[in-house]
Amino acid sequence: MNAHATGFAPVSTIQWPVKTRDIHNHHMNSAIWDDFAFRDDDVIVATYGKSGTTWTQQIVGQLIFAGDPNVEVGAISPWLDLRIMPPDILDRLEAQTHRRIVKTHLPVDALTFSPKAKYLYIGRDGRDVLFSLYNHHASANQMFYDLLNGTPGLVGEPIERPDPDINRYFRHWVANDGKPFWPFYENIRSWWAIRDLPNVKLVHFADLKADLEGQMRAIADFLECEIPQDRWPAVIEHCQFDWMKANAPKVAPLGGAIFNGGAADFIHKGVNGRWKDVLTAQESADYEARALAELGEDCARWLATGRM
Repeated sequence: MNAHATGFAPVSTIQWPVKTRDIHNHHMNSAIWDDFAFRDDDVIVATYGKSGTTWTQQIVGQLIFAGDPNVEVGAISPWLDLRIMPPDILDRLEAQTHRRIVKTHLPVDALTFSPKAKYLYIGRDGRDVLFSLYNHHASANQMFYDLLNGTPGLVGEPIERPDPDINRYFRHWVANDGKPFWPFYENIRSWWAIRDLPNVKLVHFADLKADLEGQMRAIADFLECEIPQDRWPAVIEHCQFDWMKANAPKVAPLGGAIFNGGAADFIHKGVNGRWKDVLTAQESADYEARALAELGEDCARWLATGRM
């Protein structure tokens, strides 16, 4: 099929994203991507964070391994730009012989971009992101803080324990664009801007919730994964929230060791809308106004609803 028929420009004429900066903070060191040796079939799962990252890694893992329940995606799919990754993480990835799945929380302009890898970017309403992020932050144990703040190479401020008042925490996150983590809106904007590239697919958390099988089949098509029909029931089952919760140590990073309740705290609720009975009408309206101003109407609508 020719480029005109597919609706995409010829690959040779596409203006591919170029890395223009590095990001360093208590979690991230984007410089590691400079040394990552891409393979043509790599799959990069990208989000701001707490948007369905682990869920999508599990989906991709199950598609690649055709429903194998023993795949430990938390072990084989690292967050590459997490600055506390082991020093040999690139060697470990190079040693993998299967199709690789790599996670990032970087905006596009801080990421080395391969025209041949496949990129899945997952979005989620920022209010849902924040409530999941708060649980993540509040559930973190001392190991979490020791690793992030005690590992040499920290740039900027250390991460502190969260404000116990979730409304105040929410207002601070909105007003300070993602603090105490990283900027929210630039991350969304950067991936929205490249949504039409042939190797980029935007996925929305709400769509995964509404039609998991349909979304998984669309992701399989995008990744060119051919799943035998008799394996689809297992592939789908192993991506259901209840199955992931019951098998959380296989899914959670570090097996959940950095959370008070272990992996079960990391695979927490997997629901949207928890903010509706907690945020005031003004807090919610302030978020919506900020999202519209930062993202524009089309992107803000997609982030809130999944509708393009």
